[in-house]
Amino acid sequence: MEILNTQSNRRSFIKSVAVSGGGFILGFSWLANAKGATGAESGEQIEINAYLRIGSDGTITIQAPNPEFGQGVKTSLPMIVAEELDVDWESVVVEQALFNMDLYTRQFAGGSQSVRAGWNGLRRAGATARHMLKQAAADQWGVSFDEVATGDGRLLHAKSDRSLGYGEVAAKAAKVAVPENPILKNPEDFKIVSSTKKNVDGKDIVTGKPLFGVDVDHEGMLIASIVKPPAFGMRLKSFDAASAREMPGVVDVIQIKTFEDDYQRRIFDDNAFPDLVVVVGETTWQTFAAKKVLKVEWEAFDDTEITLGTWGGGSRAAVIPGGLESTSDHEEKLAKLDEEAGGVARKDGEPEAAFDAASQVLDRTYSAPYLAHNAMEPQNFFADVRGDKIVVEGPLQAPQFIEQTVSERLGVPIENIEIRMTRMGGGFGRRAYCHYVVEAALISQRMKRPIKLVYTREDDMTFGIYRPAYRMRYRAAIDENKKVTGFHIRAAGIPESPLHANRFPAGAYENYLAESSSIQSNITTGAFRAPRSNFNCAAEQCFLDELAETVGKDPIALRLELLQRAKNTPVGDRNDYDAERYAGVLELVREKSDWGKAKPGVGRGVAAYFCHNSYVAHVVDVVMNQGRPVVERVCSAVDCGIVVNRGAAINMVEGAVVDGIGCALFGEMTIKEGVPQKNNFHQYRMIRSSEAPKRIDVHFVKNEIDPTGLGEPPFPPVFAALANALYQATGKRLYRQPFVDQLET
Repeated sequence: MEILNTQSNRRSFIKSVAVSGGGFILGFSWLANAKGATGAESGEQIEINAYLRIGSDGTITIQAPNPEFGQGVKTSLPMIVAEELDVDWESVVVEQALFNMDLYTRQFAGGSQSVRAGWNGLRRAGATARHMLKQAAADQWGVSFDEVATGDGRLLHAKSDRSLGYGEVAAKAAKVAVPENPILKNPEDFKIVSSTKKNVDGKDIVTGKPLFGVDVDHEGMLIASIVKPPAFGMRLKSFDAASAREMPGVVDVIQIKTFEDDYQRRIFDDNAFPDLVVVVGETTWQTFAAKKVLKVEWEAFDDTEITLGTWGGGSRAAVIPGGLESTSDHEEKLAKLDEEAGGVARKDGEPEAAFDAASQVLDRTYSAPYLAHNAMEPQNFFADVRGDKIVVEGPLQAPQFIEQTVSERLGVPIENIEIRMTRMGGGFGRRAYCHYVVEAALISQRMKRPIKLVYTREDDMTFGIYRPAYRMRYRAAIDENKKVTGFHIRAAGIPESPLHANRFPAGAYENYLAESSSIQSNITTGAFRAPRSNFNCAAEQCFLDELAETVGKDPIALRLELLQRAKNTPVGDRNDYDAERYAGVLELVREKSDWGKAKPGVGRGVAAYFCHNSYVAHVVDVVMNQGRPVVERVCSAVDCGIVVNRGAAINMVEGAVVDGIGCALFGEMTIKEGVPQKNNFHQYRMIRSSEAPKRIDVHFVKNEIDPTGLGEPPFPPVFAALANALYQATGKRLYRQPFVDQLET
């Protein structure tokens, strides 16, 4: 298996495709059907979104358009094509595509949708190419199409004992009419899909080959580093750069404004600090050193109105509050919302009457702080702006959303902007907010030199785009027979509510009420692995665990009972989960974990959740050692449809488990008068290797459902499964994240 990087621009790339010789190029939509093919001699250029090339030597080359930050799409997406082509995986070459929305439909890493969105189109692309190759071989041999078989990249005719390599008939296959409905393989015949294939970048990663944005190095490149306000709610007033300019290696100190005041910000344009001072120097450490001697004055700003774009393409006015905010103030404001009715997101039956008539009300409130992403690779980006031509290169999740922003801010036509994607050293939401791309481009435009912008760890951790701070109050009305007669959720957050009103247990209770509120802030937040779900699940599944205890039922039995009700007699028609699949992961994890047979001294907790089209359940086993939790085992059950790359899928679940345990136990960003109180890893506690689970067992529900999400779904239920296990181990219910603070009191 080999991976290549393309370094051509849009126009030369298209040209090279049109004139490449020996074989054929099949153009297909990443999301839809094959569109056509072109032979080298024809010179015909078709409108396509991605490419499958078969060379005269039989090599299969696949363009991979999606950004890669460890979720494995560079490997799994080509596996889908290779499966339907019926080729030897070792003959496949993967090329990381440049960003080009003229060619590709979806170049976005987010929402755990890459495999799900590409599944049908990629299968059809591979099957279409296989059909055309078979037809070319049949024509050459003078036999019927049905007599030609394929295997490991060869065409076979059993009756005459003849065979051909794909490359031998590739040129002829280019002239075959593209079939409208190619025959796809049955899942039971898969040989590549559902097997384990090594990460195509794996060897380069472990041997230190340049793959990431911080590895980018171009001739004549200077290094830039930003200086931002020390607190949210402040902006630049003035600066004195005399001392910094005298530092060794410093080329200049400049001021930039990422977004103009009247700019309509698009999705992912969030940025609390558009006014920046920038040090430009010859080396990274020289620029970092010069920042320390800058003399900068900052000032607080008043409420500021901005215009925000929306997913639907419209716009809305928003007010960024002025003032220096603190975590203590946020907690007080959120607590007040516990007692105030929020906007009704869903109401079934007569919940108020159920609570009025209840013999007992279980009432619990859960809260969670801001979380910083802390990707191992701090933000960085390369830019080379020369007149009305722009080349930018680096790690980003959402190139299609930043292209227009760069164009408008720098006044350069979109067709003159080339975006090159490197591998990302972590992301899970943070690298969708691409202000640093605009910053790098503005600095290059001003300096008239190629620039690599590099954030320090302190810059990265204190710039914002945190997981929002959340609070949820859950109530259950219980009658004299221990039957739950009403269910009420009141959710709030800064600046968004975590509520998913139509998810379980909605649909399982006749009397159900979900309310939602939010508080605006000048602290920028955004997508964090499984947005909203990562807290909503924690609160919901912890409450259900306590509810099961209150009514005297086994935690899994209670959930299955509710899911059976939601399946057989659902309340409402807006329930966004499949109760049968939801119950399936609970039944599987109950079996595989030996639920009910925990060893003495072991606290065992369960949680399950649906998000990003997939279902995951975890059972966590915990023991306490000198007051500290030790996770002995995590048993996971996952229904994500067909698993494309089994080994990578297991790794993804394992990573989510470790990440979730770390965030649940230790993750927290606090703010005091606008200042983030943690700026590096000596303050922001991350999980350590010795604190990871001693054992993680991952089990997949086997079915033939098209693949769904996997990067995010295993993450949310870890929080609650851990909290429920800790309750069993300590007798203490945990209502606030991070958990370790409560365990120590």
